[in-house]
Amino acid sequence: MLLRMSSLFVRTLREDPVDAEVASHRLLVRAGYIRRAAPGIYTWLPLGLRVLRKVEAVVREELDAAGAQEVHFPALLPKEPYEATGRWTEYGPNIFRLQDRKGGDYLLAPTHEELFTLTVKDLYSSYKDLPLTLYQIQTKYRDEARPRAGLIRGREFIMKDAYSFDVDDAGLEGSYQVQRATYQRIFDRLGLDYVIVAATSGAMGGSRSEEFLTPTPIGEDTYVRSAGGYAANVEAVTTPAPPAIPFHDAPAAHVESTPDTPTIETLVAFANEKLPRSDRPWTAADTLKNVVLALVHPTGERELLVVGLPGDREVDPKRLEASVAPAEVETATEADLAARPELVKGYIGPAVLGENAGVDADGVARGVRYLLDPRIVAGTRWITGANEPGRHVVDLVAGRDFLAAGQDGAQNTVEAAEVRAGDEAPDGSGPLELARGIEIGHIFALGRKYAQALGLTVLDQNGKAVVVTMGSYGIGVSRVMAALAEAHHDDAGLAWPAQVAPAHVHVVATGKDPAVLEAAESLATTLSGRGIEVLYDDRVKVSPGVKFADAELLGVPLVVVVGRGLAEGVVEVRPRRTGDGDVGAEQVPVADAPDRILELVDALLVH
Repeated sequence: MLLRMSSLFVRTLREDPVDAEVASHRLLVRAGYIRRAAPGIYTWLPLGLRVLRKVEAVVREELDAAGAQEVHFPALLPKEPYEATGRWTEYGPNIFRLQDRKGGDYLLAPTHEELFTLTVKDLYSSYKDLPLTLYQIQTKYRDEARPRAGLIRGREFIMKDAYSFDVDDAGLEGSYQVQRATYQRIFDRLGLDYVIVAATSGAMGGSRSEEFLTPTPIGEDTYVRSAGGYAANVEAVTTPAPPAIPFHDAPAAHVESTPDTPTIETLVAFANEKLPRSDRPWTAADTLKNVVLALVHPTGERELLVVGLPGDREVDPKRLEASVAPAEVETATEADLAARPELVKGYIGPAVLGENAGVDADGVARGVRYLLDPRIVAGTRWITGANEPGRHVVDLVAGRDFLAAGQDGAQNTVEAAEVRAGDEAPDGSGPLELARGIEIGHIFALGRKYAQALGLTVLDQNGKAVVVTMGSYGIGVSRVMAALAEAHHDDAGLAWPAQVAPAHVHVVATGKDPAVLEAAESLATTLSGRGIEVLYDDRVKVSPGVKFADAELLGVPLVVVVGRGLAEGVVEVRPRRTGDGDVGAEQVPVADAPDRILELVDALLVH
């Protein structure tokens, strides 16, 4: 395949786009791979499509080899299946809804569990038809509130989603493991570094899920790992709860005047000066912080929630959202607080919260919903607000002075506190370290949620109808391309791995000498004829400096310069530099150039 710069539909830019925040966004736009159409929506240009199609090809080859079969569903879908599973409401404002001319409700699909399920229900009815795994590569749509980082978080994106269908849980486990191994092969072939971490299932549901993250400082996902092998998305980290503490001899709680102490810092300073302990100084970890938040439910209902946690911790909204999904978390406003005058800003205590405030005739708590950090176990003693300005209660004991459990005995706990480096791993495998990454894949053991809601059953060996169990497996194909760009670039431009590059070789003809252009043309044509993908810069009225800058920006892995060396019978062959100058450049005789270039390309593709 021979691409000519003189006719290729591309325009490189010297300046970064003003809305670009990360390197992949800047460089994909500047190099003419994508073009912004609207916030979070991009046009794919020829070079961008070539890279995207190569990523898709790797995905298809590995899924096909694993026994999956490709289908293709529409992006425009009817409302009814999503109503049946509850997701028409649960997705809230995150999906694009529209009506046809007859008033029928539709959506632009954010994901396709419902359609896969209904199609299998339509065609299969026996255990003999299973196991089955289907997949598609399809454009998806989500109405992101804050699209950012180019292809990493967009409102229109390309995704591979696969679904397995099995008769029983053992079959689901087998399908899950096949897909997990397939993902590893895909990302290995693409040359992407990745980690596999435990994750939450969120609105998707299911009993188990894992994310594939590629480590990068600009990643939106924070994950943790321990030296002992524990790894999880930060939302999935569970807090090891300490054992309960006997409190039969604990001093009675007492209210103290604590003027001008609306923050944890001022409270701790006051307590150490006016209410000193005999054993050690007070710390923020001795205080019970009660943080007021608002849950916005998919129906639009706004509900206040107070989270109680040690004062040395902050609420992590993403961790809290994982626990209260599909609701979204917002900071409580002044209007929210004004509607509940018992919430005295800076001095909120448990007495007015949840069941501590009493229950009505139906057993419903009168107070604002109250959830506690798992560290707040029975017998722990706290300084916290007394629900009056300038007053705190000291020696307030969980389980004695305020509820550490709900009426049904279940712990009213929530995983909402920030996770810190050095925290103990939940499995005891050592302290945690934190890192950031881009989510490139997510696999779920969905179970029977969607099959149950949509009536997908088959007859088992005994002729009995059983609900099918499902798995869901997604790869963000366009996001993978952005992740590759983030991992393979320098200040001058992109540096694609050969497996996904828009071409294998970038031939650059420099100067105006007809002999140079003739030699470059001959070499480019020969290479193309031998199966090498060539991008040939044949532009006549463009300076060598501009051509070299474009070669660095476009990021083809091997650059061949036909220019001044031609007088000595050589061409220069060099790898696309990645910050190390011209390391690895070779002067190759013209007659030997095709063989040497083919050898280098083969080595790059194998690597």
